[in-house]
Amino acid sequence: MDLDVFVAAHRAEWDRLDALLRRQRRLDGAEADELIALYQRTATHLSLIQSSAPDPQLTGRLSQLVARARGAVTGNRRASWRDATRFLLEGFPAAVYRARHWWVPTALVSTVVAILLGWWIGTHPEVQSTIAAPSQLRELTRPGGEYETYYSSHPAASFAAQVWTNNAQAAAMCLVLGVFLGLPVLWILFENMLNLGVGIGLMSSAGRLDTFLGLILPHGLLELTAVFVAAGTGLRLGWTLVDPGPRTRRAALAEEGRAAVGMAIGLALVLFVSGAIEGFVTPSGLPTWARIGIGVVAEAAFLTYVYVLGGRAVRSGHTGDLEAAGRSSAVPTAA
Repeated sequence: MDLDVFVAAHRAEWDRLDALLRRQRRLDGAEADELIALYQRTATHLSLIQSSAPDPQLTGRLSQLVARARGAVTGNRRASWRDATRFLLEGFPAAVYRARHWWVPTALVSTVVAILLGWWIGTHPEVQSTIAAPSQLRELTRPGGEYETYYSSHPAASFAAQVWTNNAQAAAMCLVLGVFLGLPVLWILFENMLNLGVGIGLMSSAGRLDTFLGLILPHGLLELTAVFVAAGTGLRLGWTLVDPGPRTRRAALAEEGRAAVGMAIGLALVLFVSGAIEGFVTPSGLPTWARIGIGVVAEAAFLTYVYVLGGRAVRSGHTGDLEAAGRSSAVPTAA
């Protein structure tokens, strides 16, 4: 493509579209039809320039022009409570449900890894000695030691907020860093399982594994599920770069990326619940069975939410992506 000739041939159309967009008065019927036609042609021009003769300055100008025209044609849409309700009842559970073939295996493999690490640490004193000195290990695992007082060392509200913030950041990192072929996600996941394995190993070697599980299960079931969902989604996002399927790589990455961003918001809400349980239930004076029961109910509620509402939404055609009106239009690739 001879870019100079192309610009000379179509500059008048772009200028006319710009002039229509700048009109202060309401367009009449003929002008509105003209605006739509010019918008479609300019979108095609932008696509041709991007694929054949990319020029940063011209591409930037036409991108802004197409975006303004699209806003004029489709209208500016504002988020509403209806959108939030639709997201919670359809978009988020559909995104989690669609990703189940990634996060369920991630959860199973990660749990096995944590258990094996816990067994290895708990049955090998020489490994424990590399973690901390014997006196420090006794302080960690004794009745009333640091493992137990950790959950009650701060006011419940501030502790819950801190836990929620840290876990939400970890989940967001899994989702965002998945684009790097999923490798950072594997590292984040391993670090989490290693920390869990260390706790299992040290407390089991001290004969207090039941106490440890009584402290970790109330909030840990829901918290770890959220981490596994984030990690599995991040891994799927990385795999999209390798195998985009029938879509173009750009389209596939955009679709899965938008779903991942929406999932980050949803998982932040899930982690808020687990953080509240960790701050108020885990260190409470409730019997162990009651605390674990609360965790089991929260986990069962989330899985039911995903598999019932999410499955229904997916069967209705929802993917967890934005509604069509909120997505960028796919521009034509041929004049």
